[in-house]
Amino acid sequence: MSKLYISYNQIHESIRDAVERYNINSDFKADLMVTITGGGLVPSRILRTFLDKRENRNVPIQAIGLSLYEEIELAQANGESGENIQVVKTQWLNPDEISLLGRRILLVDEVDDTRQTLAFAVKELLKEIEAEEVRKGLQPGESNTQLGVFVLHNKLKPKKRDLPDEIMNNYFACVEMPDQWLVYPWDAVDIQEHTKKASI
Repeated sequence: MSKLYISYNQIHESIRDAVERYNINSDFKADLMVTITGGGLVPSRILRTFLDKRENRNVPIQAIGLSLYEEIELAQANGESGENIQVVKTQWLNPDEISLLGRRILLVDEVDDTRQTLAFAVKELLKEIEAEEVRKGLQPGESNTQLGVFVLHNKLKPKKRDLPDEIMNNYFACVEMPDQWLVYPWDAVDIQEHTKKASI
């Protein structure tokens, strides 16, 4: 599979364009980002630059850690196929420190490839929201919490998991593209060489 090198400038421009194209500031009005740390940290920080402030404050970013590909690589290194590997939580939100209720939350990652990681994160966040509603004496859905997904790249290929329709209504992909091996700048050892390859 050929490699496509992505530069920081391309990422910055793609995020800016997506915020405008999807009218995120006027239609979704995000007031919290939850970033998947492996690939979502840098995109989340860039995204915050283009999101409107809420009550004179930047949109906060909370981080969650999920592991899938590392687990698959480890299984394959041990001679196993890795096909039955599941997503593993390595870091999660503390419900005692942050309330999700009534928020308009964007879950951010760099790429929607097989959709396994995103689907797991969405399912777990929806469970957290419902559990908090129950603790507060509300019926499921009564808090009107909104959850959306923001990714840099969506690979147009069959997915291994689906997202609920209400999530797909708030699904924002900066770039829709064929299945290709993406090389992001935060993985570069030589950033100058990486940037040259991204401009070809």
